[in-house]
Amino acid sequence: MRAMRLIRAMALGLLGLAGLAACRAQAVPTPSRWSQPAADLSTQIADILGPGQAQVTIRNLSTIPPSEIPSVRKLIEQDLKAHGVLASGAESANSIRITLSENARERIWVAEVVEGSETHVAMVHVDVSMASVSTADARMVLRSERIAGLSIRIGGLVRNDPILAAAEINGHFLVIYPDRISIFSSAAGVWTEANTIMMERQLSRDPRTVLAANADGGLFTAYMPGTQCIGNYSLPMAGPSADSGWSVRCHASDDPWPVYQSGDASSATPLKAFYNSARDFFTGIVTPGIGVDLPPFYMAVMIPRAAGGAALLISSIDGNVQLIENGAMRSVAGTRDWGSDFAVVRSGCGAGTQIIASSSGEAENDSLRAFEIPALEALPASGPLTLDGTVTALWTAQDGKSAFAVVRSATAEYEVDRVTALCN
Repeated sequence: MRAMRLIRAMALGLLGLAGLAACRAQAVPTPSRWSQPAADLSTQIADILGPGQAQVTIRNLSTIPPSEIPSVRKLIEQDLKAHGVLASGAESANSIRITLSENARERIWVAEVVEGSETHVAMVHVDVSMASVSTADARMVLRSERIAGLSIRIGGLVRNDPILAAAEINGHFLVIYPDRISIFSSAAGVWTEANTIMMERQLSRDPRTVLAANADGGLFTAYMPGTQCIGNYSLPMAGPSADSGWSVRCHASDDPWPVYQSGDASSATPLKAFYNSARDFFTGIVTPGIGVDLPPFYMAVMIPRAAGGAALLISSIDGNVQLIENGAMRSVAGTRDWGSDFAVVRSGCGAGTQIIASSSGEAENDSLRAFEIPALEALPASGPLTLDGTVTALWTAQDGKSAFAVVRSATAEYEVDRVTALCN
């Protein structure tokens, strides 16, 4: 009997120790990747405010998933409490407004500490490994597909002429080169040249161009420096001598070029911009007027806003990206790594509409990345898509759901890639 009691006591003791260990395991939280920046920011806030109470608000302008924001808040409030700062209700005279933001290179957490009539700022830079958009956190993934066959062969050799613009219209691919417009038709999935329209004056190597079509694909207008070409489509005659069905006429023109919203060329009053043919950029003069004096710029797109309406996004020649909205022009943060080319796509991912931007600087392997601009900061919505060359042109496809990029390889060969988005 005594042996049985001893065994029972030992068993109960072991169970008690196991329960205690389990409780301790539950009491110790799993380390969070946001623990260190939360602690660093809380220390700075406490140094400014000192012991007391304050209303704490957090605004997330980063790609941190919304599901993780309560954990971030809890970490910050716990660290503040350890420094003697208690989170209180709206009745407190002190407030701590924390903004979680990021750009292409880093994530920054900023705290505005309001104490009476004074406002102080605390800031921490989050480790770059946390700042990069992972596949799990990104709202979308960019994919590229080369449009094969958009090249001219002479005597069995491929002409490596610069491609200035291209568009898929009415079952054909229209490609603009410096000296001609080529029209490609598809047979068994292979694009072959069906018609070529030579231009009287040759354009420079990589000028800006716009190729736009009406909604039914029966008419297109190509805007080039000092030249405008209009194409009309009619069903081609059957037979071995049948052409593409397009008739094209070109003439000298200094008319303004359209700026379309998400590839939609059917807007009742499209915004147009005047182009400086001698310098290969837009002058800043637009019609109709928008109430703001614009600087000279390389690129402009219209982006829809969540509250309705649209804003104008431009890439000025000084390297700044500006957002024009509600009669004001403001710089967009998080765009210092952007190149001069970007396009709007209606992907249906995340906020529904994103800006795909090329990377800045000359590189043998350029990259594209999707961004969202909910306010005045460009937030990465995808990881970078590396391409096999340098992006020389980028624009929204006619369907508005994808984009076309002209890529020049290290051997000066040009290709057209269709860029689409897959939602995570």
